[in-house]
Amino acid sequence: MNRCTLPALVGSILVMMAFQPARADMLARYECSIAGFVTQEPIGDRPDHNLVAQDYVCVGVEGALKGAVYSASNVVEWDGPKATMVMGGGVHRIPGGRLVTQLAEGAAQAVIKDRKVVGVESSGKGRIKFASGQFAALNGKTVHFVTTPINPIRFNLEFSTD
Repeated sequence: MNRCTLPALVGSILVMMAFQPARADMLARYECSIAGFVTQEPIGDRPDHNLVAQDYVCVGVEGALKGAVYSASNVVEWDGPKATMVMGGGVHRIPGGRLVTQLAEGAAQAVIKDRKVVGVESSGKGRIKFASGQFAALNGKTVHFVTTPINPIRFNLEFSTD
């Protein structure tokens, strides 16, 4: 390596490190199942414009909430294959503490393979409205969520904090 190459290499590495996006800390990764039936309620103003309310239950498989049970629900406005969260949230129950998350905003879209809906992927953010026990320090923190489908009634859900 000549004398010009080493400073250029070090400079490039420093620039790449400086411009990496901030990484949020993963709070939990859950495996979830939809509880009950999901029904689309036509709004009636145009085709494929529906309101969907659903309940789901999750088990923590990774992160600080590994082993937790998360019971939640949301209401989503679908306009064709894309959706906007109207409201959502739930309770994380784990020995040593409880958390209540309120999901304030989010977007979703149907995942289609071979002309069939195989699930929904979504992302958004919310806030921890209540936290107790060993998780009390998280009270008021902003959370980000991402879901990825496993099949039409199961999905992975990941929560992270800033």
